[in-house]
Amino acid sequence: MITIPYWRLSGFYFFYFATVGSFIPYWSLYLKHIGFNADAIGELSALLISTKIISPNLWGWIADRTGKSLRIIRLAAFFAGFLFAGFLFFHGYVWFAWITLCFSFFWNAALPQFEALTLQHVKTEPHRYSRIRLWGSVGFIIAVLGVGQLLDGWGIDYLPMVVIGILVLMWLVSLIIPEAKRSDIYHTDSIGMLQILKKPEVLAFLLVSLLVQLAHSPYYVFYSIYLKHYHYSASNTGLLWTCGVLAEIVLFIYMKQLLQRFSLRIILLSSLLLSIIRWWLIANYANNIPLLISAQLLHAASFGGTHVAAMHLIYQYFGEQHQGKGQALYTSLSFGLGGMLGSLYAGYCWESLSPEFVYLVAAFCCALALLIAYLWVGRDI
Repeated sequence: MITIPYWRLSGFYFFYFATVGSFIPYWSLYLKHIGFNADAIGELSALLISTKIISPNLWGWIADRTGKSLRIIRLAAFFAGFLFAGFLFFHGYVWFAWITLCFSFFWNAALPQFEALTLQHVKTEPHRYSRIRLWGSVGFIIAVLGVGQLLDGWGIDYLPMVVIGILVLMWLVSLIIPEAKRSDIYHTDSIGMLQILKKPEVLAFLLVSLLVQLAHSPYYVFYSIYLKHYHYSASNTGLLWTCGVLAEIVLFIYMKQLLQRFSLRIILLSSLLLSIIRWWLIANYANNIPLLISAQLLHAASFGGTHVAAMHLIYQYFGEQHQGKGQALYTSLSFGLGGMLGSLYAGYCWESLSPEFVYLVAAFCCALALLIAYLWVGRDI
């Protein structure tokens, strides 16, 4: 019987997403605090995401060629923490741009390979993925609430030090995680990567993933600024972020039952439909707390549901032989290209048009994704 290192895998997710929880909701506020305008914030956020287009593919190719994915994860975690410390020294735009590129080149390499590693560990019990991944959401909640309280009490200048500390803890956890056993021999007639990518349903799935993350970018980059415009405190902003992730955790807990009852196609289509509603509510009802909380609870669908469906679809589409490259390609096109384009359009439209317009565009992107998924994705699953 294969023993799954549940707590060690969960620990890495915990600290990885604790970093996200301390970084993503508040970094735009920090950038605004030290003097950057909306255009510059959008551009720096796009740079942060842009390396996802190249970095995961490069490291994914190396991981699949060498079988050393865990070594790559450890290397990426170490240099992410080391390079992030560069934000402590200077506050100029050019310096921040270079540090952002260098840090994110390693930061964006870690998660796709860790997703592949986790799926290899749980391949005999795939439903356990959600139970492991939910600890990332727990880490996010603890970080976003704790950092929100810290910023209200001590000030936002402490943010970089907090992020560095959590990155160091993530690297330390990576040192105690075991490598997953992989098949030593692949069949010579196994399908090639190019053959997989020629399938219409795979191309449609990747396009849907890109649109979903393009829609999420204004949320990740500007949601805290949006709430501040409506006079929400940092603590209340953290609570609203937490509502979304709590809903995501509940979804992960019950995902096994959902997968047993519904197909991946149904889960994906339902999640996309609820995503449209979420962005429409945020665009129109930011000053209505009950509806804003409702929109945050739909994070369970817009991120949680689409992500779990994507992980299972990647495993089915790309198999074990191409899992590293499949995860990397998914990350590059969705979180990378989609996230970069979303950050740029959000940054340029935020002040010239309006925040409400930006979130309505996000709703339109999810509507388009729903149409594509309905026509091509998961019909045989």
